[in-house]
Amino acid sequence: MTASVDPLAFIRANTRLRPVPHAPEIVLHVADEATELWQKTEEELEAIGLPPPFWAFAWAGGQALARYVLDHSEIVAGHRVLDFASGSGLVAIAAAKAGAVHVTASDLDPFAIPAIGLNAAANGVADRIAAVSRDLIDSDPGSAVVLAADIFYERDLAARVTAWLSGLHARGATVLVGDPGRSYLPRDRLTECATYTVPVSRSLEDAEIKRSSVWRFRG
Repeated sequence: MTASVDPLAFIRANTRLRPVPHAPEIVLHVADEATELWQKTEEELEAIGLPPPFWAFAWAGGQALARYVLDHSEIVAGHRVLDFASGSGLVAIAAAKAGAVHVTASDLDPFAIPAIGLNAAANGVADRIAAVSRDLIDSDPGSAVVLAADIFYERDLAARVTAWLSGLHARGATVLVGDPGRSYLPRDRLTECATYTVPVSRSLEDAEIKRSSVWRFRG
């Protein structure tokens, strides 16, 4: 993270607090205009190393997984939870609202970490969410429940994540994935739990509605 950009100031200047379309119990600091913010980070701030603002949007898989967790609170209630590649913190917030005793929200984007903190505070669950910026793949976080959304879009990353999540499942963790049909979703290792029609930004997803499913690892 460069010292010349204040992440909290940047987030506040480029987003506003809005309800999540498919989980309106949750509010997030999101970008009003996806294309404008994306271009700003790619063109104006590329030289200082600001990555694309995945944290500034409620992605389809995350909305589906958040909805499922809120509606099936027994999955996370009383447990320690990991939300992997958390982005805005949407799924982590859903888990905390559903009764998780502690949620680790991990993301490698240094701007996601303050975004998660802002969003957790806006939803009254900051005391149960810890945002961390480190690569957890191939580690065992010790969480009873592992949640991951919108991560199977790139071949090599998907292969690493699949092997890691399969290992966590094998040692007894409940592993749930939210996904709107990304290219490298390992369907042969998953059982479908629910499917939703999720409102999304056309400028991001090339559609206004995405069919998004929640899957449970089975091997």
